[in-house]
Amino acid sequence: MRLVSDRELNFAREIMGSRSYRDVPDAEVLAEAERLLDGWMAGELRMERPKIYDHYALLLLALTRQVRTLEGRVADLEAARGPE
Repeated sequence: MRLVSDRELNFAREIMGSRSYRDVPDAEVLAEAERLLDGWMAGELRMERPKIYDHYALLLLALTRQVRTLEGRVADLEAARGPE
């Protein structure tokens, strides 16, 4: 069993560090967001409550870009397959 830290984490700051959101790769955002949210939901990490809601935008942006990329790849695969 892990101990809960007394320190409240800032969701976006933990993911971005001192970088701009544009400099953080989507894969890193998704991996770190998963780690932080899992720890928060399990009661192992404490988050700044008002901030976690504000910074969901970072995660949603990464997810939106991933979906757009996957949609493009599916369209390319379907085009390569040709008409049925």
